[in-house]
Amino acid sequence: MSSQEKLSIIGSGIMGHSIALTAAWSGFHVKVWGTNEPDIERARVGLEEKLRVLVGYDVLTESEKQDIIQAITFTDSLTDCVADATFVIEAIPEILELKQDYFKQLDELCPENTIIASNTSGLSATEIAKLTKNPMRTVVTHFWNPAHLMPLVEVVRGKYTSDETAERALALLKAMNKQPILVKKDVLGSVGNRLQYAIFREAQYILEQGIASMEDIDAAIRYSLGRRFGVTGPFMTMDMGGLNTNAAITSYLFEDLCDRKEIFPAMKELVDNGHIGPKAGKGFYDWTPEFTVQMEREREEELIHWLKKDIESVKQPAK
Repeated sequence: MSSQEKLSIIGSGIMGHSIALTAAWSGFHVKVWGTNEPDIERARVGLEEKLRVLVGYDVLTESEKQDIIQAITFTDSLTDCVADATFVIEAIPEILELKQDYFKQLDELCPENTIIASNTSGLSATEIAKLTKNPMRTVVTHFWNPAHLMPLVEVVRGKYTSDETAERALALLKAMNKQPILVKKDVLGSVGNRLQYAIFREAQYILEQGIASMEDIDAAIRYSLGRRFGVTGPFMTMDMGGLNTNAAITSYLFEDLCDRKEIFPAMKELVDNGHIGPKAGKGFYDWTPEFTVQMEREREEELIHWLKKDIESVKQPAK
């Protein structure tokens, strides 16, 4: 079914046009809805910049870049965008009421067999579809930012999501050369963000307790888990380290790990003062324009390095 899906993206922001890039790169023709012409123009500029970088790193040829651009159609008409779609991915801001409103509209506009998916990072799939008449065809497809470089997509079943809906979502994402996983239960944060925020919580606790500096905590992840987890996930890592050894560590360490339920004071103070990261020039780190460009480039280079490895592994004949 995946090769026959007609794909539309609702939202032309960073995630929306990046998902469209991914789909067009895989051979799909995609329609993208933006709120107005300035919104669409920003998406076109963002798309061009991402493609320019991929060409610059020899991931794409100039001809492939043009093919991708030609395969993406932008429109400010929601009705036109979804008129003949068989699969719609919503990528609008993370506001539950806003998503519910758009899902209600999409449920009324789309043909009965059209799948309606949300790119939410952690909102409930069931709650997003609450105002729809046919929640069986709704599902979450959570792409990770930047969507055109990160392989993982989490397919999250809502309370009423049908087997067919989940299967079509998984098939589409595989056809888009992604690595989808199925999240069987509708839990906040799905899988990836639950794991990520467990690390965030412990990192802030270690900093609060004066155990290590912010820079050294980041280095501990970058030069250990960050390298290892690129090959082995947590369960495989435990196996390879020996379950007897890891069970012994668990017996004394779990009791000592942070179990805080509220936001940490240091982070709350930063947010309250508007220090929210690169956009504000300050977060936990001081984000000068030069430092921001440097870190964005380093992250992009690392992700493209892994992307090239993924592409090469697909090209290799099976042994």
